[in-house]
Amino acid sequence: MNSKVQFVDITESQEGQRIDNFLIKTLKKLPRSRLYRIIRKGEVRVNKKRIKPEYKLCIGDQVRIPPVYKEESDNSPVVIPDVLLKKIESSILFENEDIIILNKPSGLAVHSGSGLRYGAIDVLRVLRNKSDIELVHRLDRDTSGCLLFAKTRQSLLAVQNLFKTQALTKTYIAIVKGHWDLNLIDIQLPLLKQTMSNGERKVFVDERGQQAHTRIEQATHYSCDGVKFSLLRIRLLTGRTHQIRVHCKAHNHEIAGDVKYGDRQFNRLIKKIGGGRLLLHASKLEIPQVAHTKSLEVKAPDPQEFVKLLLNKML
Repeated sequence: MNSKVQFVDITESQEGQRIDNFLIKTLKKLPRSRLYRIIRKGEVRVNKKRIKPEYKLCIGDQVRIPPVYKEESDNSPVVIPDVLLKKIESSILFENEDIIILNKPSGLAVHSGSGLRYGAIDVLRVLRNKSDIELVHRLDRDTSGCLLFAKTRQSLLAVQNLFKTQALTKTYIAIVKGHWDLNLIDIQLPLLKQTMSNGERKVFVDERGQQAHTRIEQATHYSCDGVKFSLLRIRLLTGRTHQIRVHCKAHNHEIAGDVKYGDRQFNRLIKKIGGGRLLLHASKLEIPQVAHTKSLEVKAPDPQEFVKLLLNKML
């Protein structure tokens, strides 16, 4: 069916929300690929002007939402398997009245879209019977580990501000190809998102891109069955799309199991010795005290794939 043009006036409860997130919540059944397409084509307008997906709404903004066609199949109810509901419930690392920190499994997207009926946020909304739970940040589908959600609009804005001011610390672990140069500590390379001819979106090191800063806090060399690799402990100082994956690739140390940016031969070799997934894991979140939470240091356990690879393999 075709919906009519909608005009929505932004109120205090929506202030500061990205336009793409606002539309995702408003047009719940619309595939994300189509949603971003109507933004790019200028069919979505704010105060009669074209905007980018990252535009943040202000009180008094008027959003024009164009007519969209929704497939009949989109109207079928989404059923989340009980086994996944139980897995996510048991993977919650911290929860209070305002925030949830989840140890997201590898392979689970953070939200629905692009052919996916549900993601981590949809599972949490079902578990808590609370539709206004929101993502504070994102993890790639195949990246596991600490993922932060807000239960209220106020806590969402407060914690997002911690990201902006770099007051919140995100630490990752990754297994990468070869032996990392121990003198390579800071990577500051600008990143640019591009849409390929087949519609795939990829990120490249490009001077026209956004500034991106990755810090290697620790690198340990390993070898197993003739395969050389390194375990990195990484602090993310900016949060660009695919930042760690592209920064590692730029230094010829592709992350194990990365099918988008990785080294195919290395992926085959690492899979034979136990690494059958993207070996990138958000291992720790450090949050200073704010109105919505006490000071926190939350750690996600090392995935079994990491444990298996690293056990007794250090040189």
